[in-house]
Amino acid sequence: MTEKEENAIVLDYLPYGYPLEKKMMSVAQALGVKNFTLLHLIPRRGLKLEVGEIVYIGEGKRDKIYYILGRLPGDKLTETAKEQLKIVIEKEIANSEQKFVDFFNKAEAINTRLHQFELLPGFGKKHTEAILLERNKKPFESLVDLKERVGNLPDPKKSIERRFLEEITEKQKYYLFITQ
Repeated sequence: MTEKEENAIVLDYLPYGYPLEKKMMSVAQALGVKNFTLLHLIPRRGLKLEVGEIVYIGEGKRDKIYYILGRLPGDKLTETAKEQLKIVIEKEIANSEQKFVDFFNKAEAINTRLHQFELLPGFGKKHTEAILLERNKKPFESLVDLKERVGNLPDPKKSIERRFLEEITEKQKYYLFITQ
């Protein structure tokens, strides 16, 4: 079981609720900071939330959030929320690059037919073999180092971003970067 989120980043704020829904209650689409959980948040009456703002959603007194309506399905994200989500993911990868380099240095086979690398968009068996060969010579020092040492490899950063987005917005059989 994953830990509860303490803070969330507002991806979109809808002051009049969702279009075409009868309830005229303001709602925020947000992403949990720790577990990257998509959430519906109901702000306190009379408060306006800003896109990109971090709000407290943990136990006890919340200054801006009245309650958490629940998990937000990925297919219900607004266009604004989708754009913000991409920005948040890019920042997370840039700020935690070493975590993703470590992934390339430590990832293992899931079973006899599938390696974790093959879950990354654009990565196949040949890429996996090439990465493993280079990794055995010397661990990768950065995503740029990985790209330079393994020929014909799709951009690792872009592939991680796409996989991260898929894991947040869609149900997956295997998760590489977020905990479910």
